[in-house]
Amino acid sequence: MSRINPGDISDTSNGRTHIILIVEPREGTSSDEEPTGPLEKFFLARALTEHANVAISATYILPEAFTLPTQEYVYKALGTLISKNAALSAIPVKDDNDTWFFRLPEIDLGQTVSFQKRTRDYPAEEKPDTELCELLQVHQKAEFIAPLPFWRLIVLTETNGQRFTAIYIFHHVIADGISGKAFHETFLEALHDAAISLTSGEATRQVIQSPKLSMLPNLEAVHPCSMSFTFLLKQFFQHKIYPYRDPGLWTGPKSSKPFDIEIRQIVIPETVSTALRNRCRQNQATITSAIHTAVARSLLAHLPEEYTRLEAFSAMSSRRWLKEEEGITDQSMGVWVMDFRESFFRKQMDQYSSDSFPWEVARASCATIKQVLSREGKDTSVGLLKYADMWKYIQSQIGKDRDRSFKTSNLGVVKSAQEGESWPQIRQMMFTQPFDGLSAPLAVSSITGGDGCLVLGIIWQKGLAESEMFEGVVDGIATELHNAAN
Repeated sequence: MSRINPGDISDTSNGRTHIILIVEPREGTSSDEEPTGPLEKFFLARALTEHANVAISATYILPEAFTLPTQEYVYKALGTLISKNAALSAIPVKDDNDTWFFRLPEIDLGQTVSFQKRTRDYPAEEKPDTELCELLQVHQKAEFIAPLPFWRLIVLTETNGQRFTAIYIFHHVIADGISGKAFHETFLEALHDAAISLTSGEATRQVIQSPKLSMLPNLEAVHPCSMSFTFLLKQFFQHKIYPYRDPGLWTGPKSSKPFDIEIRQIVIPETVSTALRNRCRQNQATITSAIHTAVARSLLAHLPEEYTRLEAFSAMSSRRWLKEEEGITDQSMGVWVMDFRESFFRKQMDQYSSDSFPWEVARASCATIKQVLSREGKDTSVGLLKYADMWKYIQSQIGKDRDRSFKTSNLGVVKSAQEGESWPQIRQMMFTQPFDGLSAPLAVSSITGGDGCLVLGIIWQKGLAESEMFEGVVDGIATELHNAAN
């Protein structure tokens, strides 16, 4: 078995000190060690030059029967989640030759969970939660330091003791966005069960023993991630033979480090969200394709006319193609995500007046998504990772032109598990993906919570000349989505 101690990594060229684990020695493997796949290695390598943390928050309302301090229910519920999910007690370990997961023997919730009272009133339904955004700007970029878990939970409490906002922040190496959604869905159920067990006299534990569970298989172990000869040839030609760059493509300024981030929130009220969903169905589009279109149109409206094309980079879950016998479901925690690209053109957007939504563009985006899904994970950039030295590749991108305009990820809808006086309720949610500053200057994440509000979390790099422009882009995205709902 490996013996682990925290230590400083030698690479501090980006001005940040990275803490990893010194491993001495590693003789074979043990039941406390699990292999990582190329995708996990990529997310771990990316953390050396940029942020690799995901954040998903949810506001909960507890029934009047929940009379104990909030911490009691939170600790009890987290104990349940940790006992059922190996990823929550796994930390990545890297030596000169390999990367793997090490299982922590226990988790002290006092070190990974914090409680703080809101300093401002909880916002009205349609208003952004500025206090949450300000908190995320600090905590989402904060690094995880072994041997503590690679996740944290921040609980924002209120004078009204029945309502709190739980902010779950985790390193992308242990989980993807759907995993974060699953965390809150299962946390909701665990809160209900916690009330029952605490009422019957069970004690709350601060130190939770890690379960003797194996990590679920990594993506490459359960999916071929295959690539056609045509796809491989195209990638080789574009990157090695003739790396042509379209002069009309906008990707922001050259990448730089370190990254500091700005986070904004757009809240689409429940009535507008419902109308938008209905309008998408009527126009053979989806919420995802409508968001892509709204972001692209707002960006183009704020860019000089010389920029005629945008390149979107979007995440998609690969769980739908994985074999059920592997035990991977929408409630599982791990990393099973792929990506795809699509282009948007100014000439398409210019055909529409400023107050009409470009549904033809949204339909085309929807068709692209369906085509990508029909390939069932074939011909994606994830398939190339097994051939790459991720550490060298990511370092080589610093100071170069980005190749994408914006990133998107939509986690869909989260619903309260049960209705009834004994059940807690999950209300407004927010999702912010890691800021991939080497690839795109803007990231847009979306989720619909139990209150029916569609919420967009928008991140960009602080201090860029475009920062003021992005404020206008945020307002433009909100306007576009409201126009689409009408």
